[in-house]
Amino acid sequence: MSFIPALYNLSLAMLIRIYPENPNPKEILKVVEVLRNGGVVIFPTDTIYGIGCEITNPKAIARVAMIKNVKPEKADFSFLFYDLSTISEYCTPIPNSIFKLLKRNLPGPFTFILNANSNIPKLFRNTKKSIGIRIPDNSIIREIVQELGNPILSTSVKDDDQIIEYTTDPDLIHEKFRDLVDLVVDGGFGGNIHSTVVDCTDHEPTVIRQGKGDLIE
Repeated sequence: MSFIPALYNLSLAMLIRIYPENPNPKEILKVVEVLRNGGVVIFPTDTIYGIGCEITNPKAIARVAMIKNVKPEKADFSFLFYDLSTISEYCTPIPNSIFKLLKRNLPGPFTFILNANSNIPKLFRNTKKSIGIRIPDNSIIREIVQELGNPILSTSVKDDDQIIEYTTDPDLIHEKFRDLVDLVVDGGFGGNIHSTVVDCTDHEPTVIRQGKGDLIE
């Protein structure tokens, strides 16, 4: 039986439990099918739970932006990759020193800002000259990205409570977003510390936001 995602809020989002130690391939495929059909998914990372979609679907990107209450072309979304082998498809040539820096720190809790090329989604081409690259140290989301065959556009799931800021319980995340997204992946409790952001668009990498990761230079 084919898995039919609940797209565009026709019904409440599904909640799927996937264990990070050994992600079930059948459950991974369910998530991938939702993404391929233009769905919006919430998933675990190595820091905060993320919300995202397939990067080539403008309508899905617009939905993510709407949920975050930002304009798509002005949003600071990241691209999630499985590994370093395909990031050059979306970036200008990466200096060898920067590539070595990425290799030392990824997978890990970092967002590296790199200069973008013309392969980024059309929605961003006129406004984005750089992109945030993430390779989380989390087997669930990396398996999803690998099976999908494309990067996932992602942003963090933030809480309206300024004290809590980041919801860590996937059941509570599902309760809050179940009428806004198509699927929530329960990968266990998430973190509440964001990634460390490193700007690599110039010759010297600069930490512009210190988070969970300590950069190995």
